[in-house]
Amino acid sequence: MADPVTAVVAVGWGLKAVGWIASPIMSEIFKKGSSFLGFDAKEKLKELEPKVLLLERVMEAVEESPDRPRLEQLFKDLKSAFYEAEDILDDVEYHRLEKQIQDGKLKSDGDVPIRKRDWVKKKLRSAIPSSPLKDQESGMSRHQLKSSFEKIEKVINDACEILERLNLRPVTDYNWRQVVPPNSRSAVTTAAPPLKVIGRDEDRDKIIAMLHDKESNGHESTNIGVCYSVIGIHGIAGSGKSTLAQYICDREKKDKEEEKVGHFDLVIWIHVSQKFDLQAIFTEVLEGATGRPSSEFKNRNTLRENLVKELRGKLILLVLDDVWYNIRDAGHHGELEQVLSPLEVAKTGTKILVTSRSKDALVALGAVGERCIPISDLTDDVFVQMFMHYALRGAVVPGHDGIDLQMLGVEIAKKLNRSPLAARTVGAQLCLRPNVEFWRRTRDRDLLNETMGALWWSYQHLDEQVRRCFAYCSIYPRRRRFKRHELVQLWMAEGFIKTTNAEEEPDGVGQDYFDELLSASFLQLGERRLEHGCEVDYFTVHDLLRDLAEEAAIGDCFKLEEGFRGEVPPDVRHIFVGSCDRKMLTEKIFQLQNLRTLIMDYPLHIELSDEKFLESMFTRLQNLRVLVLRFNGLLGGRTFSLPASIGLLKHLRYFYFDMHVQMKLILPDSITKLYHIQQLDVLGASHMDFSGAKHMSHLINLRRVSSGLDFPNIGRLKWLQILYGFTVKNKLGYEIRQLKRLNKLQGKLCIMGLENVRGKEEATEASVAQKERVIELAFVWGDRSCSPEVEAEVLEGLCPSKYLQRLEIINYHGSTYPNWMVSKENGGPGHLRNLWLLNCSRLEPAPELFEVFVHLRWFRLWDSNWDALPHNMEQLTLLQVLDINGCPNILLLPALPQSLERFCLKGCNEEFTRSCETTGDPNWQKIQHIPKKTIRLQQ
Repeated sequence: MADPVTAVVAVGWGLKAVGWIASPIMSEIFKKGSSFLGFDAKEKLKELEPKVLLLERVMEAVEESPDRPRLEQLFKDLKSAFYEAEDILDDVEYHRLEKQIQDGKLKSDGDVPIRKRDWVKKKLRSAIPSSPLKDQESGMSRHQLKSSFEKIEKVINDACEILERLNLRPVTDYNWRQVVPPNSRSAVTTAAPPLKVIGRDEDRDKIIAMLHDKESNGHESTNIGVCYSVIGIHGIAGSGKSTLAQYICDREKKDKEEEKVGHFDLVIWIHVSQKFDLQAIFTEVLEGATGRPSSEFKNRNTLRENLVKELRGKLILLVLDDVWYNIRDAGHHGELEQVLSPLEVAKTGTKILVTSRSKDALVALGAVGERCIPISDLTDDVFVQMFMHYALRGAVVPGHDGIDLQMLGVEIAKKLNRSPLAARTVGAQLCLRPNVEFWRRTRDRDLLNETMGALWWSYQHLDEQVRRCFAYCSIYPRRRRFKRHELVQLWMAEGFIKTTNAEEEPDGVGQDYFDELLSASFLQLGERRLEHGCEVDYFTVHDLLRDLAEEAAIGDCFKLEEGFRGEVPPDVRHIFVGSCDRKMLTEKIFQLQNLRTLIMDYPLHIELSDEKFLESMFTRLQNLRVLVLRFNGLLGGRTFSLPASIGLLKHLRYFYFDMHVQMKLILPDSITKLYHIQQLDVLGASHMDFSGAKHMSHLINLRRVSSGLDFPNIGRLKWLQILYGFTVKNKLGYEIRQLKRLNKLQGKLCIMGLENVRGKEEATEASVAQKERVIELAFVWGDRSCSPEVEAEVLEGLCPSKYLQRLEIINYHGSTYPNWMVSKENGGPGHLRNLWLLNCSRLEPAPELFEVFVHLRWFRLWDSNWDALPHNMEQLTLLQVLDINGCPNILLLPALPQSLERFCLKGCNEEFTRSCETTGDPNWQKIQHIPKKTIRLQQ
């Protein structure tokens, strides 16, 4: 039998196909279809299950088989049949929703929307008419779905016939999920120091500082009150976690030898592995503590008692290398806790250093915050240096050969995607034959087999649906950075997120999928940006894992990038267009009638004919679930109409249309026929004309809507999450109470037209405090104002949740602050980070503001009659930005906090402005500690 690495890599296509087939996709499709077609789903799945198990054997047997090409085609056919069934069932759901809306059965108060998971047998069976040819409720043929299911069964049966001819062992003899993980079990790590470590000095010193940190001993752990704390290193397979831990242990031992007395009394190294054996681990810890074999203890309790005796009162560094953790296994957490239990008698200051592929393992053991350390990515230069060290082992090859080897080494290193494991394994082979021809042939080979084998093994231990989500990431170019919510929304639109009960929200399940990928390092934090005063995280996929995602996508995803002149695969489902001309779109992409995703990242130039261009797109690509369009340039007129044929996209969930041009956009009424739509973003137009606005509440699955779309009865859209802006009007359907039940709103919300709210009682109906996921709020009054007293009542009634991070109050004409802004006991946003007061002309300075909002990072005061800033501003020890604009009465600055990084002063009193620029002036002195200052007379 092939070794695990070769097996996993060689038949990666088989694993991909089998993982896809054996996932919940099949069972869910058959369960839903059974209600519609009237067969017993349990019996059908019971019949198919052993055949699917037989298909799982494919990785062991078919790589060298002459039947492999036929099997590959069968898997393609099977996948196509599954997609076809999904589309048919989606049509059924669409027409059921349509009929309910036409019959007026959707409740006007926006009760829980109809979703696929609510699609139970009673409702479907009651919808099936007696006609065998055409189902009037669904608008499609039941025969079509029956044919699709028969196609699925036929492909599975054909594949099994081929596999049965291969004389495999019985199915029960083999389970691919129990394969020994490559590069983990085959070479068990030890505490022995590596010969040379390159590029890890900074990581080593950072972790050693944590190991020696006495102030936080026992306090940085989630295990409150214990004598030890946990520090963890996590990262993908082959990223150098164990090497870094060895490097740290080596430094600790050298320090002990040089100083005669080291920091720790004992340094113990345990290789945990996925095959978890508590008896073996206790035995190894005891042997590490005593320095002698401990095989005589057969009873675990006796073993533990002796272990406790040896560890009592000692300062210990215990390294747990390669810890595996299954977050879905409730018993696994308890087992990990038992590993640490003997250390409860150790000396305070004891440390546990953990390495794992999963951040969840570190958290389960007690590492928190900055003590969960992602293994750092090596720079290209450092990686080349590491690779050449393994490839030449310090040898100097003279003459032109040496120069050629250096150049070839750089080229080979580029193919290894900065994987330390790949550098070591490939470099070791090159070291045996330091000749130019061998290195040139090596450069032209696929060099990542061993590393990819280890990653494949990790990938297969993800949940099936999580795997599908990760594979979808391959649609984006390398190094692409994206926000968490953007990716989750796309997964939802594609139908990758499956809920197991009616209480679960797909968004929340999607967040869990994201966290699982993040914990296992399949996704990584790329950067953290400060946007509008709030921190925003951007994530990316490591280059090595990007290759894995492409393999896992099984040809579903395809990218058109600059210079592409080839053929587009006819069975592709998801396309990303980075660069493309219209001819390519119309002649190639528009022919892909099964396409589910079209992301136009490259903006097309707008032309007069584009209405017909889009008409053709919408007519041909009716299976789209995700559509992202970007246009640029000038049109020969001032108006652009989105074709009514968009209403044909019955499966569409995610629509993003960015014009980037200032013109009027006419939206067709047919948009309100997109009953599955979840995200509707129409951006860039100077004005939108939408006569179908009154029917927008029919889009009961809508979660995100553009700020420019103005429509009544928004309160019926109970699943709405992103609203951006809501304008209160003196019109039916635009009352502030429309916000009352929209408690799933998140991100930023701007409430405008507050002059149309008649008092506190009416304002309270918005239930702003219940919107805990809204972290940015803007309250805006218009030019036509009601009395200052009424405005004050309204602001009092708009008390936000305690989780609010940013608050803007604009054009407020009241003269008093609401209690929730000036009193600590009124349930307001006590952890507010940004406070902006814009054109609030009647408000006076209030020191109480800065007693309540002590966590402020940014304070902006614009167009105000304040005559001074409050004297207690110095206590805002976290304040980073102070922005004063158009405040003519302020003449003197108070003492300002040392934390300030930016000071902006514009359009204020001329004498005051000059004083801030005059050396030695008191105002000048108060801002000298601020690094960035912008001071000018004009606004």
